[in-house]
Amino acid sequence: MPVRSAGLLLYRRPRARGLEIWIAHMGGPFWAHKDAHAWSLPKGEYSDSEDPLEAARREFTEEMGSPPPDDAEYRLLCSFRQSSGKVITVFSAETDFRPARIVSNTFALEWPKGSGSVRDYPEIDDAGWFSVPEARTKLVRGQLPVLDRLLAVLQAGPPED
Repeated sequence: MPVRSAGLLLYRRPRARGLEIWIAHMGGPFWAHKDAHAWSLPKGEYSDSEDPLEAARREFTEEMGSPPPDDAEYRLLCSFRQSSGKVITVFSAETDFRPARIVSNTFALEWPKGSGSVRDYPEIDDAGWFSVPEARTKLVRGQLPVLDRLLAVLQAGPPED
């Protein structure tokens, strides 16, 4: 069974800028001075016993330091397989998320490798709203299909109930 991950792709449509999506810059020394293709949607792994949407909401909260909006209508956007084999299930919602600050959970890492020096690094060190063209240059390449899927769904219009 492949490793599974779930995430949220929040979007908003401010009049002045058009469509914007919420993405996060990955933390740690590897990503520290990178911007292009160094951002991701907030996501994380979940177990077989977890509901993917609840896992996505949990991971968002851990990485942002604030829960995703409760009043948003979350819809399954897509599931896709990354080149690593991990399957990511993505939910989207239109909302104007505005956290006071970003406070991510951390992970321990020996850096530089082989140095014996282990430090804690934030999983996410920044996050924000970006236009679609900006997001295309920032998102890791493996997640660009998620952005394309969101655009296709929004262009198709609201689902019929």
